[in-house]
Amino acid sequence: MSEVRLLVGSKKGAFILRSDSSRKDWSVEGPHFAGMEVHHLQGSPVEPDRIYAAQWTDWHGQLVQRSDDGGRSWEPVGNEFSYAGETGTHQWYDGTPHPWEFKRIWHLRPSYEDADTVYAGVEDAALFRSGDGGKTWMELDGLRNHSTGQDWAPGAGGMCLHTILLDPGNPARIVVAISAAGAFRSDDGGRSWSVATGGLSSNYMPDPTAPIGHCVHKLSMHPSRPDTLFMQKHWDVCRSDDAGRNWTEVSGNLPSDFGFAIASHAHEAETVYVVPIKSDAEHFPPEGKLRVYRSRTGGGEWEALTEGLPQENCFVDVMRDAMAVDSLDECGVYFGTTGGQVYASPDEGESWRAIVEHLPRVHSVEVQTIP
Repeated sequence: MSEVRLLVGSKKGAFILRSDSSRKDWSVEGPHFAGMEVHHLQGSPVEPDRIYAAQWTDWHGQLVQRSDDGGRSWEPVGNEFSYAGETGTHQWYDGTPHPWEFKRIWHLRPSYEDADTVYAGVEDAALFRSGDGGKTWMELDGLRNHSTGQDWAPGAGGMCLHTILLDPGNPARIVVAISAAGAFRSDDGGRSWSVATGGLSSNYMPDPTAPIGHCVHKLSMHPSRPDTLFMQKHWDVCRSDDAGRNWTEVSGNLPSDFGFAIASHAHEAETVYVVPIKSDAEHFPPEGKLRVYRSRTGGGEWEALTEGLPQENCFVDVMRDAMAVDSLDECGVYFGTTGGQVYASPDEGESWRAIVEHLPRVHSVEVQTIP
């Protein structure tokens, strides 16, 4: 039987949940790094027992943790970050320039080719790469020095680079999302970047169709069709069929097109999942009903998946990195909430149950399927 491993980052530590391919019974390990914020854990596609974790506190700052035994033991790595000095001083907030600050890592993305190569998206909005398993890092500063940099501004959570997509068939292709600047694409391994927001419209901006300023919450890519991207934006669910050059809205019949998480089905490139939230001011499910919505048509037409989920008096949120899909034949879908629940569906979303409750606020959920 395969092992299914859930990597859960939370407000106060990391947890690892394990099951076999039946996904009926789960063990819970943790908290690792108890009391520390863990924004993201991610395993290597090349070597599944290599797991990276982004640990952060107000007191001690940012630290990368690495495990080489599937999360049973950890070692701190990655205190050495090299970046382009004060070249980030063109970043702006409420009209006042401030120096670029390395505050925390929001997202980790290991390479599809090499277990020692891993990317990190940080606040303030920069992209780093390590080629030695997270020990040392070098900024890919072509992004932060992009000509649009003077127009970038932070979202409510800070000016964070929170999403990194790698094309499994083209190592030179990288797509990132920054809140609240937009999406950017590189076709040369991160040396140069193009804005990837064509067709987006955001009514909260002075110019709704300006290339910069869209608050992109999350991007999703199906590995077999990497030119098709899905986006959950600050209002609107969108898709692109040309790797981000142009986007169309596919919110369709969703009860709200505001949300944070979006995830692609493991095998069906046109199937995608979202969790609608009532509004940008009220971060809880519409009508207090926790519903995952699935589209099998690449957006536009959506169905509510509710069996086993609370359908009254539910006021939790689901963060941008807190949803994942495993790669088993009938793929499992998972998400974590700000109320500390992790829900699992072993049947592509048809039915759900809480496999762990009473965790701290869940920041991220990733899944590994290990033969």
